[in-house]
Amino acid sequence: MTRARLGELIALAKNGLPQMYRKGAFVHTVRGSETQPDAPVRPEGDSLRYAINVALGLSFIDVEEQCGILNGATAADLIQTTATRAEFSHDPGAVALAAWTAAEAGGLYAAPLFAGLTVLLASGVPVATVDCSWMLLAGLAGRHLGDTSRLTAMARDRLIGAQSKSGLFPHRLPASSNGRLRAHVGCFADQVYSTQGLARLSVAQFDPQALVAAEACAARICALQGPAGQWWWHYDVRDGSIVEGYPVYSVHQHAMAPMALLDLREAGGTDHLDALVKGLAWLDHHPEMEAPLISQSHGVIWRKAARREPMKAARAISAATTALRPGLHIPGLDTLFPPGQIDYECRPYELGWLLYAWLCGGTVERLRGMPAHGAAAKS
Repeated sequence: MTRARLGELIALAKNGLPQMYRKGAFVHTVRGSETQPDAPVRPEGDSLRYAINVALGLSFIDVEEQCGILNGATAADLIQTTATRAEFSHDPGAVALAAWTAAEAGGLYAAPLFAGLTVLLASGVPVATVDCSWMLLAGLAGRHLGDTSRLTAMARDRLIGAQSKSGLFPHRLPASSNGRLRAHVGCFADQVYSTQGLARLSVAQFDPQALVAAEACAARICALQGPAGQWWWHYDVRDGSIVEGYPVYSVHQHAMAPMALLDLREAGGTDHLDALVKGLAWLDHHPEMEAPLISQSHGVIWRKAARREPMKAARAISAATTALRPGLHIPGLDTLFPPGQIDYECRPYELGWLLYAWLCGGTVERLRGMPAHGAAAKS
């Protein structure tokens, strides 16, 4: 994957997002057709989470381009709108994303959001690992605007306390809240957002243990990367093996892995550039099928390469067998459920994360010199 190709993907994201925008919000997805490849994509639904993701990504492009994508509005307008909507949301992930985005990209301390997140973590209820990672990222982004120390400390302790000896993180915290057959499973998103949050924490608060934790997780997922650059989907946190590789999501390849691993490098961790380049190359050279994943004409990158299977059968089978014993797989799953099916949809957050991953450079370095709220007065 060349620098020029990456520039083309960034341009695609800018060109593709306007068709996903609807009156101050973003749709849940745009869907294409496998049987009618030239048909225009069809927008469906509404997603607060995805609108927030896009707002964060758009904040790093020119205001003129923002207005072109948002029908005259700016990223700052979208950030304000989504932060207000998040005050009425019962989705902890959306609330954490909104608090993070408002602080980092808008310079706004969304006090009701931070207060709600702090109460939630203090209650001790189980939380999704991704949500907890976003709470950590929100706390770090807002530390110079208000007192986020308690939220940051609780999110940090939950993550580090749940990390296994393999370096990987479970899907929920605690892992037992994910159910007996899935307590050992962590997905790719659980690993990258935890790595990103802990890498940033290590810089913002000079926390060597956080950097060690981020390094261990990144090292493991890079060691498990597929031969064609695939970032696999489900891991066994007990021994750091793969539970089920598919689907392979395009956003993992072009945005989420780069976002976390570039932050780790900027924090002083290992440089995994070779793995990033290999992951990006998969978008153009994927052995699972011949059909392209990148569609310039539609302004999208199709969502994933999946198995041809009913009801996520391979994932369910693999989760059950590996629950009995790490590494236990039924032979012939690749033959029975071959990987080779494209999911012809694209979600706004995928393009928003693509912009953020490659345009937000220096965020970690800014944290290094950013005092916590009230630090100067106390010194």
